[in-house]
Amino acid sequence: MTIALILPILLPILIAVLSVFLRRQARAAHSTALGGAMLHLAAALYLFLSVLDKKVVVLWVGGWPAPYGICLVADYLSSVMVLITATIHSAVTIYSIRDINREMVGAGFHPLLAMLTGAICGAFLTGDLFNLYVWFEVMLMASFGLLVMGHRPCQLTGAVKYVTINLLSTLFFITAIGLIYGLTGTLNLADLHGKVLLVGDSALLTGTAMLLLIAFAIKAALFPLFFWLPASYHTLPFSVSAYFAGMLSKVGIYALIRLFTLVFSTEGDLPHTALMVIASLTMLFGVVGAASQMEIRRILSFHIISQVGYMALGLALLTPLALAGAIVYLIHHIIVKANLFLISGVVREVGGTLHLPRIGGIYSRYGLLSLIFFIPAFSLAGFPPLSGFWAKLLIIQAALSIEQYGLALLAAVVGLLTVFSMVKIWSEAFWKAEPAEEDSPPAGERLSRWMLAPIIALAATTVLMGLCMEPVIRFALVAAEQLLDPHEYINAVLGGNP
Repeated sequence: MTIALILPILLPILIAVLSVFLRRQARAAHSTALGGAMLHLAAALYLFLSVLDKKVVVLWVGGWPAPYGICLVADYLSSVMVLITATIHSAVTIYSIRDINREMVGAGFHPLLAMLTGAICGAFLTGDLFNLYVWFEVMLMASFGLLVMGHRPCQLTGAVKYVTINLLSTLFFITAIGLIYGLTGTLNLADLHGKVLLVGDSALLTGTAMLLLIAFAIKAALFPLFFWLPASYHTLPFSVSAYFAGMLSKVGIYALIRLFTLVFSTEGDLPHTALMVIASLTMLFGVVGAASQMEIRRILSFHIISQVGYMALGLALLTPLALAGAIVYLIHHIIVKANLFLISGVVREVGGTLHLPRIGGIYSRYGLLSLIFFIPAFSLAGFPPLSGFWAKLLIIQAALSIEQYGLALLAAVVGLLTVFSMVKIWSEAFWKAEPAEEDSPPAGERLSRWMLAPIIALAATTVLMGLCMEPVIRFALVAAEQLLDPHEYINAVLGGNP
């Protein structure tokens, strides 16, 4: 099973190295990236099936056993996150064949995207806190390269904000790592589960947990340090913005879930109370920000923030049902949000702009595109029987089950306000009449099959998830049980001697 753990990290890195030598040959670079993405998807599926069979799969890199050596660990949560990452990587790579021009290929689009994918998979699979930091830094470097690709002033402005706030997150993270090592003498996550119980200075340990909460909250774009996200995502090539929208903030959410169930699960009420407040404000400010925008990608960017709040709320509630809801929300949202950003690129192709006052008539000219937009948009809003309905329902039900009626009401209200934003995009861009020719920019007429194929596949996945939600929820409940009772994880890593 060791090969199953290393391939999802190793394959993208190898493809990144190979793509560097092909970046001057656009067709060869696209073909190599596409082949590599398909191989990566197959490797991620193999890992997922291995975990379904074995529950927890572990690789001790270099043969050094934990907690002394580096280990890679896959359980239900990390394996499904790797599979979703590979799925979005494949969809974006296909889409990029039309979206990314020769100049951007030459600037290193494919090596940077592959390196970012490998780093994200590394973050999901690492069983060591320091190596989580290393993968976060690789992610930061690769994502910065993608952010500045094109060298437009608006991209550089967004990139500066992105890097500045993420360097602040890095400062909090590395400080917390130093404190944890000083307090416990280990950075292995499974070993930390027991070692933190032996720390005498509970106040310092709680402070360290809060430092990590802040560091990962910045990565996840939680309140109040989320401004870097809507400032940068709307300036990027559509392939890049779709990948970022689907994946980057979810790595921060994953890190929060992993740390605050495995390591700091008994660390008092302060971190979870703080996370509950942060999640509530994130949901509220994100959806209000979206309602005030009139450009499609800005609206979608603010909705990343509000929807991440639901996932953080599931962790803050910390019940099996709430964690299962957060996991279902993660899976649903990555697919839906990446797809909406990809669709926005097609809308830009056929409409000439993404500014709602200057666009219209898409429904009358492109019925298929309108249907493809409707599915993820109203799944995001929580319309039954689409996947977003079930994800929201689980979170609301979990809040009601522990008598958090205010949080349940807030989640429902944010869902209604999300409907408002999606209806605004639908009515302005798709339903209303096409603006007068002098008021609208020139529009394209043909839909590229390279753009249509991935968005149709992702939309079909959204529908299929909604119609077959029972096995997804069962999977999420098992994943939640693994998180809340991590003895299986700990025994697998430490060889039965936690």
